[in-house]
Amino acid sequence: MPINLPDLASQGIPTSYVPFRNAHFLASAASWGEVLGGNSIYIGAVAEDSSGYPDCRPEFYSAFQKVLDLGTKPETNMIIKTPVIGMKKSEIVLRGLEIGAPLELTWSCYQESERACGNCDSCALRLRAFREANVTDPIPYLLDSRRFAY
Repeated sequence: MPINLPDLASQGIPTSYVPFRNAHFLASAASWGEVLGGNSIYIGAVAEDSSGYPDCRPEFYSAFQKVLDLGTKPETNMIIKTPVIGMKKSEIVLRGLEIGAPLELTWSCYQESERACGNCDSCALRLRAFREANVTDPIPYLLDSRRFAY
């Protein structure tokens, strides 16, 4: 399916949506976590994305926690943790800089692999976050997408 140009004002699900993506991450982490005796699953979901990506909502993680509690051995006690879910992406960028996170190694694009496309919803959200944080995004883009006002 082609990825459309971003419309960050839209309340619909963007074409970059991957059905049930975060559930796959959580299920894999839960499976390995139970085998390894883990007690926490961390995921970097952001509610700011939840208008378009339904698996970024806090209620999704509450519901999945119930699935985890019911679907693992009684002695398994894993908690899903969403430490950035209530933050704006620009706040996450600033926090990443504060702790020295290698933001140049992070990736958001759904369309390209060598250089970010700068045109999918995920790129637009990322570019807006860096712009709002007054920081230059360190990853390469196919186009000089930083000139767009997302």
